[in-house]
Amino acid sequence: MKEQPSPIRETDDEARRLARVLLRSARHAALAVLDPETGFPLASRVLVATDIDGTPIILVSKLSAHTRALARDARASLLTGEPGKGDPLAYPRLTTQCLAEPVERGHAFYERIRTRFLARHTKAKLYIDFPDFLFFRLKPELASLNGGFGRAYQLGGNDLVIQSAANEEIAAGAAEAVRDLVERHPDVAETLARRLNAPKSASWRICGIDSSGFDLISGDFLLRYEFETLAEEADHICSNISKIAYSIP
Repeated sequence: MKEQPSPIRETDDEARRLARVLLRSARHAALAVLDPETGFPLASRVLVATDIDGTPIILVSKLSAHTRALARDARASLLTGEPGKGDPLAYPRLTTQCLAEPVERGHAFYERIRTRFLARHTKAKLYIDFPDFLFFRLKPELASLNGGFGRAYQLGGNDLVIQSAANEEIAAGAAEAVRDLVERHPDVAETLARRLNAPKSASWRICGIDSSGFDLISGDFLLRYEFETLAEEADHICSNISKIAYSIP
């Protein structure tokens, strides 16, 4: 019997870039965990942001079933990627297998994660400091990318995480660098939105930067832009943003 060809393509830089954008541009996702009582998969919808290294972060209530499940078994799966008009299966999506790491108050990363989450989800300010809420970092281990019909790829966790020694330094100076950029160029976010063909919406703003790119947000729209090469410092990121916004096409 003739052996069937593998449906999995060789993972290339284009696939890695698409996977990173699908993960880092998600405002929400489907989270699947293992029910500790029955062992059955348990899926729910969660809000998503990213840490400075691109690791997904979620904010959940300790009272929820999926939080109790993660406390017993750290394995989880995150489905990201938005469908559009027509067949939903024609649009790219990414399933990321993760290990969940709790980040509660007092953790070394807590304030950074809280700030980055609120920058993307401002309405979460209503409940983010409730004592029964906590963050999880979902450390990517493996991922399955479906880029559309006939475009399937397997990726490792390192394909999705930003490997840069400058992550911590950039995190420390990110807010100030963006604030200075906006003071110099008050129209920078709107200009970026036009240059990048973002959906028409109310005012856009920069809601996050990292050494690999930046995020723009306006209402329900989130746009992720990935640099060609990693930036080495926050000022370098803002310089890249200015070039994208104001350089001659």
